Amino acid sequence: MSVDGEVRLRTEADEPGWEVDPDDEWGVAVVATVGRQLKLRREAVGMRAGEFGTAVGYGEDLVYKIEAGKRIPRQEYLYKADEVLDAGGLIAATWEDVKKVRYPKKVRALAKMEAKAVEIGVYESSNIHGLLQTPEHARALLESWKPAYSPEDLERLVAARVARQSIYERTPAPALGFVLEEATLYRRVGGTMVRRQQFERLLEVGRLPNVTLQVMPMDSAPHPGMSGRIELLKFEDGTAVGRSDGAFNGRPVSDLRELRILELRYGTIRAQALPPRESLVLIERLLGET
Repeated sequence: MSVDGEVRLRTEADEPGWEVDPDDEWGVAVVATVGRQLKLRREAVGMRAGEFGTAVGYGEDLVYKIEAGKRIPRQEYLYKADEVLDAGGLIAATWEDVKKVRYPKKVRALAKMEAKAVEIGVYESSNIHGLLQTPEHARALLESWKPAYSPEDLERLVAARVARQSIYERTPAPALGFVLEEATLYRRVGGTMVRRQQFERLLEVGRLPNVTLQVMPMDSAPHPGMSGRIELLKFEDGTAVGRSDGAFNGRPVSDLRELRILELRYGTIRAQALPPRESLVLIERLLGET
């Protein structure tokens, strides 16, 4: 990007949400190691920070912060640095670790479990589940929380939520089941276009062969999910983990007796919800009315 023929170098203001979380020890170590490698290679080829920054399109101050492990480098930065420093792909390859640091520690832990699960069952009582949200819906939802997130934290959380949806690209595909309360579909999160895009996304995902999407109608009888969200993840080795807002103090459980309780509750919820075909018809109707 240039103004009056001058190249405009990127600064911190251009990249909100790429700070290192000081409480994330593994993340701090990864970013510090990558920053040190970048500095050593830059110095090895005899380039000053300002000269290198101009070559990759970044300001000198941002180059120093990345090399000091205080900023998370973007993928484009690492790829351009690899090219400028003639690193033969070694710097570019660090993105595989760096991209994980981009997201909060708790989100990474959740994404790691979801990535290993062969079956996931979710009942969501108050929101459309994160694995189903569009980026625009996620942003509008997070913007409503109090105290408000900083712009940097907001972008980081949205990016993390969207990144979890890589689960749909897995091979073999896991079996995914979602039950949403009908009331969540009527909540006006974002503007009209955001709602339309969200309905379209629900229909897209709901039609995937490995996904079962159901809606719990507002006129349903009382059910075991009225105390909050339920999540069940099952793994290839036969183990499982579950969590429910209304059971075991909301903590994750893997004990077979406790898991059976959650499975019983989730199974009852699915039985009371609309069948998948009727659920998609309802969402199509809401899309047409939006």
